[in-house]
Amino acid sequence: MTTPEMALPEPERTSFVHEGNELFSYRWPVNDRPRVLLIHGIGMGHWVYESFITALLNGDTPFDVTAVDLPGFGDAPKPQHALSMEHTADLVALSLTAHEAPSPLIVVGHSMGSQVAAELAARHPQLVDALVLVATTVNPAERSVHQQAKRMLQDLGTESIGVLARGALAYAQAGPRWFIEKLKPTLEHQIERTLPRIEQPTLVIRGSLDRVSPAVWARQITGLVPEASLLELEGHGHEAIIAHGEPAVQGIERWLSQLPPRA
Repeated sequence: MTTPEMALPEPERTSFVHEGNELFSYRWPVNDRPRVLLIHGIGMGHWVYESFITALLNGDTPFDVTAVDLPGFGDAPKPQHALSMEHTADLVALSLTAHEAPSPLIVVGHSMGSQVAAELAARHPQLVDALVLVATTVNPAERSVHQQAKRMLQDLGTESIGVLARGALAYAQAGPRWFIEKLKPTLEHQIERTLPRIEQPTLVIRGSLDRVSPAVWARQITGLVPEASLLELEGHGHEAIIAHGEPAVQGIERWLSQLPPRA
């Protein structure tokens, strides 16, 4: 099954394979602009984030954008076993260094992708200049399949038909068996142990209606990262950057403009 076509310029496509795990990368280069790496959530693929990628490319300060399909999601083939969040971050790091000598990136992770992004920043700091954690999972107070399923169902009521349709197509592409297999390491990962080791400036983004990533958890995340700020997007749920990319990109642009120069 292939992904629907995106209403974006054709990206540069590359693949990377390590120990049976294949990752696909899609890059929309913009010369001499800061580079953003987007890591998707569980069940998703890069194409689901068309609105966010479009806003990154067409904003007041355009970005050079790369989005990935992690193993088993989007068009990337399913491996034999699901990687941990730590090993997924290592795979992303290997893919970045295999194709080029990368300059540090602004890494954006959504939902499960925020867990991978946090590990990438902590384990491979030379690759990450700034970090954006969107709708971060997993809230340690609700670290169970039952609680996460309950919150995801509650969040569905906040999303538009278009977002629900995109999510359903992406989940169908991944398949229930792989989704369940990847859910196990997602729930096992304790991001609260990783956050204090993140040295890069970090922006935590949460939709005000997000039931999967509640306000108290977003504030806890912000407090655990040594240099972090919190942005709440009013009227948005867990899939905020899927539904409407512009508010998040505008918030990211403002936050970046306020950061002191990095040494």
